[in-house]
Amino acid sequence: MTGMTTIAVLGWFPSMPEDLARHLPDDRVVRFDRRGPFDEAAEIEVALGAPAGELIGEFLAHAPRLRWLHTMSAGVERFLVPELVGRSGFTLTNNSGPYDVPIAEFVLGAMLAAAKRLPEHLRSQRRGRWDKEGQGTELRGSTVVVLGLGSIGGEVARLAHAFGMRVVGVRRRLGLPAVPGVDEVIPPERLADAVAGADFLAITAPLTPATRGLVSREVIARMRPGAWIVNIARGAIVDEAALLEALREKRIGGAAIDAWWTEPLPADSEWWRLEDVIATPHVSHSSPRVRERTMALFIENLRRWKAGEPLLNVVDVRAGY
Repeated sequence: MTGMTTIAVLGWFPSMPEDLARHLPDDRVVRFDRRGPFDEAAEIEVALGAPAGELIGEFLAHAPRLRWLHTMSAGVERFLVPELVGRSGFTLTNNSGPYDVPIAEFVLGAMLAAAKRLPEHLRSQRRGRWDKEGQGTELRGSTVVVLGLGSIGGEVARLAHAFGMRVVGVRRRLGLPAVPGVDEVIPPERLADAVAGADFLAITAPLTPATRGLVSREVIARMRPGAWIVNIARGAIVDEAALLEALREKRIGGAAIDAWWTEPLPADSEWWRLEDVIATPHVSHSSPRVRERTMALFIENLRRWKAGEPLLNVVDVRAGY
């Protein structure tokens, strides 16, 4: 396929249309916001967009020729509206890859903060107390269970291995190639047994029907008293009530949560007040490098699309990832 391609940008990243136009001078870039209008959508074949189901659904209704949509997120559950899942001759790609480094570093940072008791020391700092009670631990020699061995989970495993940690990976398809840094790979059915011997549970899986609620009350109950959960994926993967109870009763060490059940987290939420919780507003992906990696991925995929080559990061819309 040659010639000019008209590319739709759906919401998010306000300057993305201008950036794309600079990189793709032979193509035309059109932006659609969340409220439309969608007058120019009828001729669009390629789009990239934000994870807003209502926008995607309405846009698809006005874009009968759309054949490829690239998401700007790694998770795709909010894109899987009926209008998209049921469309034939259509390809959805995700933004897996550009977020790996900042998110994996966030996970390692959270585990280091837990091991070195930084939340406790910060509380003492705010109170002006020279409190040397308690003892920190080391990441070296500890065990982390990485739930989800996609590109983000793989980067978490690589960094954890570099710190001398034992890494247990959890994924459904056990026959896939080995992931560097992973000492053992187990199916989700063995998650409860795995966390029983772990110091950390890092949640990096996509939200799908199979992963919703996977970190259940049973799984949390099997965790060690000092173990931490780090969730950068989706809140709904974890049983919120069970985790709250475990933290209130100090049955586990703590939790670092960046992905919430309700976003934004209400100001009066109990989560803000729990001592052994590191609460962040879904920013683990934050980095100036993400934008340039996203641009490079989309431009390479556009080249492939025009050349009739297989695209990178194709999503199985039935499986949800």
